[in-house]
Amino acid sequence: QVQLVESGGGVVQAGGSLRLSCAASGRTFSNYAMGWFRQAPGKEREFVAAISWNKRTYYADSVKGRFTISRDNAVNTLYLQMDSLRPEDTAVYYCACFQRADYSNNVPPRYWGQGTQVTVSS
Repeated sequence: QVQLVESGGGVVQAGGSLRLSCAASGRTFSNYAMGWFRQAPGKEREFVAAISWNKRTYYADSVKGRFTISRDNAVNTLYLQMDSLRPEDTAVYYCACFQRADYSNNVPPRYWGQGTQVTVSS
């Protein structure tokens, strides 16, 4: 049973930073691509960032240069460092695990976490 548990969300002022964590269990974490998605009120869930098994990274244009995805395979944890936050970054952020080693934007994640709320005030 794969479990993904996010933490680190909260309320921050515009321009501030937050670091999200995702603790993974139930599979050999290092073998699979992982990612972060988000869903704002009234909008569809969207891709934020992903990292392949070899730590190659991918970002949505809207967060490129501000967010950094990373993984620590030794402790089965995925991270999202979010800097220069904007009000439009307000959303529920979801951790996801893919059923493959390399990320592909044509393949949806297989497993999802429950999400953590990030609110950026102006």
